[in-house]
Amino acid sequence: MNLPAKQLAVTVLSLFFLGSLLIVGYIESERFIPEKKPKPVLAKKDLSCINCHAEKSPAVVTQWKESRHASLGVGCMDCHEAKKDDPDVWEHEESFIAAIPSPKDCARCHEKQAEEFTASAHSRAAENVPPLDSFRGKLASGDSEAIGGCQKCHGNVVKILGDGTPDRTTWPNTGVGRTNPDGSKGSCNVCHTRHQFASSQARRPESCGKCHIGPEHPQIEIYGESKHGLLVRARIGEMNLTSLEWIAGKNYSAAPTCATCHMSATKTLPITHDVGERLARAFSPIVSKKRENEERKRKNMLSACNACHGSEYTKAYFAQSDEILDRYNDKFAAPAEAIMELLKGEGKLTPDPFDQEIEWVFFELWHHGGRRAEEIARLFKYTFLPEAERLSPGIAGRFVKDP
Repeated sequence: MNLPAKQLAVTVLSLFFLGSLLIVGYIESERFIPEKKPKPVLAKKDLSCINCHAEKSPAVVTQWKESRHASLGVGCMDCHEAKKDDPDVWEHEESFIAAIPSPKDCARCHEKQAEEFTASAHSRAAENVPPLDSFRGKLASGDSEAIGGCQKCHGNVVKILGDGTPDRTTWPNTGVGRTNPDGSKGSCNVCHTRHQFASSQARRPESCGKCHIGPEHPQIEIYGESKHGLLVRARIGEMNLTSLEWIAGKNYSAAPTCATCHMSATKTLPITHDVGERLARAFSPIVSKKRENEERKRKNMLSACNACHGSEYTKAYFAQSDEILDRYNDKFAAPAEAIMELLKGEGKLTPDPFDQEIEWVFFELWHHGGRRAEEIARLFKYTFLPEAERLSPGIAGRFVKDP
């Protein structure tokens, strides 16, 4: 074979080899490209909602488009559709809709989560405050103070007018323990803000701080100044908040949020929407008490803590905390509660709430001061006891040995 023929053969073989490499490379690359999922198909009635609201309330549509709901083809009517005889039905644009989707509606897809939430103290938050006529805000300023104050977080009873629209004196309200027109309790979008309903938001401490704030319940302030809170602020970018699975020690380890300890999954605990499953003591009563199934719930919380801490460390921490709570109960809460009950029995307290100085001081003592040790002692010794003595001389000595 002469030289030109050899050169031609080499060129042809080289091109053939190069072509083969390109084909094999293309085939192999296709193996690593994620399978293309079909675009979710929305119902015609959903498209009608989207087209209209894209003009009237575009942010709502954008939030929905960013949601996992949208990627799965869950549209407007999957949450808002109502039956003609539903208590909160509203005839809107030739469709029957519910303006206020409730946990009962969410349960169509999230049955387990709805059951857990309904069993939680969150769903009963409205029951943890006194009757409406004893709200301090209402006594001072009227109904608007109650709906914009305590009920903003605790919830209220949402009423529906004759035309199916919500009564403006009871709604908007996203209180975690509100009573919905369909009889269910609670509001899922307290933590999973509509219409994105992102888990990444619910995992952040700020979501809990919306309600757990202020002198009455300063959990977010306490958390913010704790080592946990400092770590979250320093390492929030390492928290992997958008991960579908979010297990401490597996998907993230930078820091714990409120959800990490009280709700989210660990290697030994499943995720729960019942925040009480990891709380061994009830703090809402004047005298904090052990909750039902206290041993199991304490074990759950210890398990959550042990995702980051050693077991001996966590046991010692809870032993210290229990001692603090028991001392507060014995020295301040129990005596003050007993004094108020005796004053009531002696007829020294009127039937009307908050019309006497000692009722305000007592409330301040356990509901505000109960979270601050120095404030408790000052209120108890220099304000509460003198007022109790004024109403019933000698009463303090019957309950308090060392004021």
